[in-house]
Amino acid sequence: MSRYIKRVLSVLDDTGLHHETNAMATVIEAPDLRSLFDALTRVHDALVAMDVDRIHMDLHVDHRLDKKATIQSKLSSIGRASP
Repeated sequence: MSRYIKRVLSVLDDTGLHHETNAMATVIEAPDLRSLFDALTRVHDALVAMDVDRIHMDLHVDHRLDKKATIQSKLSSIGRASP
């Protein structure tokens, strides 16, 4: 699986969107849904090009309208921010 994950992360790097990966998931920050879905489409296309047999994506969207929220601000609120 690691070669597929590496390819996905490379595609995400190319999008310019901030993203962080942990042992179970990748969190992507996007300014709007269009750029998020464009990134996911690029990821999907890259995996198809690798002739994978199956692509599984779980998508959770947290779209705050009342204030700006980032990965960093969410981690900071629980005291787990990276230095």
